[in-house]
Amino acid sequence: MRSVVVVGASLAGLSSVRALREAGFDGVITVVGEEPHRPYDRPPLSKEFLRGDVARADLELESDDDPPADWLLGRRAVDLTVDGGGVGVELDDGTRVVADGAVLATGARARTFPGRELAGVHVLRTLDDAERLREVLVPGCRLAVIGGGFIGAEVASTAHQLGVEVTVIEAAPVPLAGALGAEFAAVVADVHASNGVTLICGTGVDGLTGDDRVTGVALADGRHIAADVVLVAIGARANVEWLLGGPVETGEGVLCDARGRTSVPHVVAVGDCASWFDPYLGRRRRVEHWTGALERPSLAVTTLLSGGGDDGPSPAPVKPPYFWSDQYDRKIQFAGHAELADEVTVDVGAVADLDFLAVYRRDGRPVAALGVNQPRAFTRVRRQLAPPTF
Repeated sequence: MRSVVVVGASLAGLSSVRALREAGFDGVITVVGEEPHRPYDRPPLSKEFLRGDVARADLELESDDDPPADWLLGRRAVDLTVDGGGVGVELDDGTRVVADGAVLATGARARTFPGRELAGVHVLRTLDDAERLREVLVPGCRLAVIGGGFIGAEVASTAHQLGVEVTVIEAAPVPLAGALGAEFAAVVADVHASNGVTLICGTGVDGLTGDDRVTGVALADGRHIAADVVLVAIGARANVEWLLGGPVETGEGVLCDARGRTSVPHVVAVGDCASWFDPYLGRRRRVEHWTGALERPSLAVTTLLSGGGDDGPSPAPVKPPYFWSDQYDRKIQFAGHAELADEVTVDVGAVADLDFLAVYRRDGRPVAALGVNQPRAFTRVRRQLAPPTF
């Protein structure tokens, strides 16, 4: 293999370039990115960048030591073909990049609220999104956040610190129950109330009000939440439409095995667009977290350079999903799979103080951990998480 095209120029794409060079690949690497920006760090967008504590330059992920690659930015991939042993990627400007192998790292985009487009309605996924949102979060304005997941919660926290009046709207009885389990999801949700942010759960959104500009959110139970700014934070959709009808099999993302291999032997997928087989759960799932985009490319690149066959080197175990969230004065960390647990105990601290470590176990073995302001204790348990034998 003498050439590789990496489709996607965010952290997963950059990590793939680094992994290729670290594995000894000395051929041509071409990186295609839809955004005009070089790779940047996304987690600060909802926190430090939104507060104005860091600038664009502080988000740059590349360093002077990064390996060489050819970058095609501001170009969107629109088709992928396989011809013989090679891969062709067609771009929206008519350019066609041909390579011996490909890494798909096209990421995901924010889901938008259906209906009319109104001024004052935002999503947060990209650097440009964050800059637009930062301009309107001024002291005294009213922000309604639709969606109580981690992005919505972090923006709510940041906006509250900026002097914004914040209401978070969540359709489920409690946010994050799928990830944390209902009991401890409710505990984490209390972080909003303890900081004076209004959280409304258990009701959907009927629509947005306003003519040209948004004036609020109409709830399914008849209430109306007045708002000058609305953030839609209802999840993300994998960017795989450009692959539909082609040789790479897709579903809720690019379908992969436990080493990133797709239905095409010399094509692998990483990052938010990739639905890897999870040996913990026995099924595929997308992992939309920073650590996955950082760590999994090395496994996928090993697969790619081995030719993608079953006789390649055995992959190292994929680590359990891990994510963190900084909200108000609390650092929330979670790793593992709460759904596997048959018991949960608080091993350190006190739930009432929102300062604790909860360990999720199955047959006495830790399968997940939740830490609130307990980074050291959390790290110790996280290291103990291993693929289940049940």
